[in-house]
Amino acid sequence: MQKNKTRLTAAEIASLWTSYMNDSMAKCILGFMLKDLEDKEIKGVVQYAYNLTTAHLKRLDKFFQQSGQPLPNGFSDNDVNMEAPWLFSDIFCLTYINHMARTGLISYGGFLSMSTREDICEYFTIGLHETSVLYNKSNRIALNKGLLARHPYIETPNVTEYIDSKSYLSGLNPLSNKRALNAIEISHLYMNVMTNTLGVTLSLSFAQTSPIKEVSDFMLRGGEIANKHIKVFTDILLQNDIPTPRLPDVSVSNSVTQTFSDKLIMFHMSLISAAGTGNYATAAAASQRSDLAMNYERLSIEIAKYAKTGADIMIKHHWMEKPPGTKDRKKLAQNKNGS
Repeated sequence: MQKNKTRLTAAEIASLWTSYMNDSMAKCILGFMLKDLEDKEIKGVVQYAYNLTTAHLKRLDKFFQQSGQPLPNGFSDNDVNMEAPWLFSDIFCLTYINHMARTGLISYGGFLSMSTREDICEYFTIGLHETSVLYNKSNRIALNKGLLARHPYIETPNVTEYIDSKSYLSGLNPLSNKRALNAIEISHLYMNVMTNTLGVTLSLSFAQTSPIKEVSDFMLRGGEIANKHIKVFTDILLQNDIPTPRLPDVSVSNSVTQTFSDKLIMFHMSLISAAGTGNYATAAAASQRSDLAMNYERLSIEIAKYAKTGADIMIKHHWMEKPPGTKDRKKLAQNKNGS
């Protein structure tokens, strides 16, 4: 059987649908960034990312046509105001590309692992490679410009050791001293500080440019939550004499002109909320100190409540596009029988 004649599985349909939504959103944001970028190197990597999203959308369009699936509405030129004043600094654009490439690596890895049809696997394999190239490009440019927030260095161990006490896993008792952080725990704390810092800037830029108070308030609340989480993580690092991330000045302008549609910015916040929840779940599973795992679980609940509020707003305004799904068989039978 030809590889493109095999029916798509539910996982493949979900992966293609999610990819289309994400790429159509990214194309709007990257296209707007490109018009005001001044740094040639940064503009080059943003252009590379824009070209990738454009090529991805064309390929995804073919997949939907071949399978007879309706093409998602996603996002289009109607969701971005190209006449709006500049909003993001060049440094923010580079930081944004680096962060979204990191998220893309996780997404493409997940899509690939759930796919079985040869052409779908090939598409996500290529996407994973392209995103790796994008991530490395943005890393290299940030490093050369002194803008890369490196993870901290720790003293290199001289010998291999084994855990010799259950107390290594403790940390909830406020009356006992907590053991020092290990390298795995440091890496996740550090990464979550950096991702939340970008979230603060992004939510503020969306808040100041949205004409709808409900949306603007939601974005401001997102910034408050991200700042709260940053403090939790940095306090833990400082208690262990670990330096906090030295982040570049990822500033935005003072423009209040609507730049992106409210539908797009609400979708974007739901996307980074989902990514944040995934990051916390991974960190909780990897952290062996019980207080750290408890913190990640507690903060994940806060993100989940925030995401639910966002979903309610999107449904209220008819901004939430419904993913492909199965028919309700019982409802079909009831309608058929006139009940």
